[in-house]
Amino acid sequence: MRKSFLRRAQHLPPSPWNRNVNAQTERLTLTGAAGAIEALRDAAQLAEGQAPRGVAIIAHPHPLFGGSMDNKVVQTLARAFVHSGFTAVRFNFRGVGASAGVHDAGQGELQDLLAVVQQVAPEGPIALAGFSFGAFVTSHALAQLWPEGRVERAVLVGTATSRFAVADVPAEAQQRTLVIHGEADDTVPLASVMDWARPQILPVTVVPGGGHFFHGQLPLLKSLVARHLLPGL
Repeated sequence: MRKSFLRRAQHLPPSPWNRNVNAQTERLTLTGAAGAIEALRDAAQLAEGQAPRGVAIIAHPHPLFGGSMDNKVVQTLARAFVHSGFTAVRFNFRGVGASAGVHDAGQGELQDLLAVVQQVAPEGPIALAGFSFGAFVTSHALAQLWPEGRVERAVLVGTATSRFAVADVPAEAQQRTLVIHGEADDTVPLASVMDWARPQILPVTVVPGGGHFFHGQLPLLKSLVARHLLPGL
């Protein structure tokens, strides 16, 4: 870990969400092109001598509509990765919380995500995940990072295909990519996601009756992601 990029603070105080993610949640300050990037790292609870499977970087929904790393879907994704043996890192895009800068409609946010990857996982296996606007940004990060051969898994939830130019999933990455969408999503219609996925012949897992934020269905969301993360894929 590059100490010049990262400062570790005290463990977070217990809260209903942080306590359930992991007792080893740490607050990090990273550095991006716009300045400081606020992040949280949830360490997997592993047997003595066992190493994490990799580092999962998780991106949050639209900053201009209240999106942050504290979003419940984002935290559910973190739980799924931690449960599956990954270290999970979620972070605030520029202009959110203690992260410096202003919203940049996806371009700057992609640079934020790539800067986080560089600092928390400069080498070794990684996973990428995002929700809504975060899935849009993650799609572009996946397209850029896939040729490096380090991406073990990708998870795109509530992908904002009707609002942004979501990148195609590299053909070789499709088996390792899980796309989940709610049948009743009224923020990003399912039809829009299918129109994006169809030319790629990319499977989409549809949650019956699910809305954009998966209210009442977060345990199911976690289970679907954890199943995707099973070793051996």
